[in-house]
Amino acid sequence: MNTKLNHIAIVVQDIDKALEVYRDALGLHVHAVNEEPAEAVKVAYMPTDTAEVELIQPTTDDSGVAKYLAKKGEGLHHVCLEVDSIEETTRVMAEKGMEVLGEVRTNKRGDRYIFVHPKSAHGVLLELYEPAGR
Repeated sequence: MNTKLNHIAIVVQDIDKALEVYRDALGLHVHAVNEEPAEAVKVAYMPTDTAEVELIQPTTDDSGVAKYLAKKGEGLHHVCLEVDSIEETTRVMAEKGMEVLGEVRTNKRGDRYIFVHPKSAHGVLLELYEPAGR
């Protein structure tokens, strides 16, 4: 099983304000800013040499990300690991008693993903991610 860091996601109240830090002060290039209606978020994608930084802003007050932001405030939301086969990885995790959240979903780019509950990953929300075209 091949696994690598794909991105880290940082939840923010206001993407434009957060970009003043990540784009303007740190010099990260913003590849795109997209809305992901399935997750009710607006995402700024900023690639680095080895992975990507994503800023995520909720677009509704009742989404999972909005609830997370209200409860925990701004900061690290999840770590995303890219896997060769999302089905195989989730099968192995389930066999080991780990809790995956929901079903495999597909984003606007055609990438497939699923989340692993933080209590199964020592307090970290994990996203398993399989890029489109695999």
